[in-house]
Amino acid sequence: MPASQPDAPAYPVGLRLSGRRVVVLGGGQVAQRRLPGLLAAGADVLLVSSSATPAVQAMADAGELAWERRRYRAGDLEGAWYVLVATDDPRANEAASAEAEERRIWCVRSDDADAATAWTPATGRSEGVTVAVLTGRDPRRSAAVRDAVVEGLRDGTLAAPHRRARTPGVALVGGGPGDPDLITVRGRRLLAEADVVIADRLAPRELLDELPPSVQVIDAAKIPYGRAMAQEAINAALIEHAKAGRFVVRYKGGDPFVFGRGMEEAIACAEAGVPCTVVPGISSSISVPGAVGIPVTHRGVAHEFTVVSGHVAPGDSRSLVDWRSLARLRGTLVVLMGVERVREIAAALVEYGRPGDTPVAVVQEGTTAAQRRVDATLETVAEAVRAEGVRPPAVIVVGEVVAVGP
Repeated sequence: MPASQPDAPAYPVGLRLSGRRVVVLGGGQVAQRRLPGLLAAGADVLLVSSSATPAVQAMADAGELAWERRRYRAGDLEGAWYVLVATDDPRANEAASAEAEERRIWCVRSDDADAATAWTPATGRSEGVTVAVLTGRDPRRSAAVRDAVVEGLRDGTLAAPHRRARTPGVALVGGGPGDPDLITVRGRRLLAEADVVIADRLAPRELLDELPPSVQVIDAAKIPYGRAMAQEAINAALIEHAKAGRFVVRYKGGDPFVFGRGMEEAIACAEAGVPCTVVPGISSSISVPGAVGIPVTHRGVAHEFTVVSGHVAPGDSRSLVDWRSLARLRGTLVVLMGVERVREIAAALVEYGRPGDTPVAVVQEGTTAAQRRVDATLETVAEAVRAEGVRPPAVIVVGEVVAVGP
């Protein structure tokens, strides 16, 4: 039998732990980091520790693992396939490691990598791909390499093409409020994999420049048939390209289902038998106020926030907004698409009971390089918007939270 070689590289392998016993000794920060991965792998986890962090205790309370509230004792590794030793007692760690060696159980030591028989790689996942990186005894370097690879897979900058043909269909992708860094990682990855992109004006434009020349980019604002037929034409284009065998991304600003007509498109796809995936996006209703330091809720100030569309004025027969009820609420009111109707909106809120000195902020081009904030009150906001030349897209925030800040 060959002698052990301490400097020999580790042999990488993926453990299939579903339904198999894993023993974790110690309920501190190391366990808190490692347990989610073990649970996601389906392991039957036994935690042996006299104490645990709140997060680890929550896993036990939820029934995700069994917890014996005591210190390690000989025999605890009976029936285990894998053990993580992470207590703050060096003697217990040595004893558990010796038991694991005797029972031929792979053992990870958080306190002594040289004494371990297994090392935990820096691990990340992206759409069915698991990336595991080992760089010997340099965990920070492992994590850095892992992060670079996973980020590249997620945002499409690292090519990992599917060997099987992609199923044609549609993805409704919310691009967020405007800053390209605020799109979700899944949204960015699907955008990078698209054959056709049908893009709205408010979707982050910079990301379109990263697409390869083979991707057909269609400006949704320029689809023909006139404004009244625009949505029907967009629906038709989604279905046409998907049925032609292409993967189509409907690229929107904000979230597809927050005043984005996403459900209309999802219904059209369903009726046409076209598979459709929805990728939520960060809504401007919360992200734009946050970008200028306005919390939509704040303890002792606002326990609620309401988001409404202001694209039609109060009193318009097409409006579905109950402005009278909104004026009686004490929380934050966020109005999207309301700049051109701000005078009527502010007047209605004051008429129905909201104090005229209620703080208001109007944020134009939120999260982008052109972002600017105009502060006023309900009584003065219409004049402030006119004087400052505020134009859409802009978010209007009404409430005492506007005055909260350092």
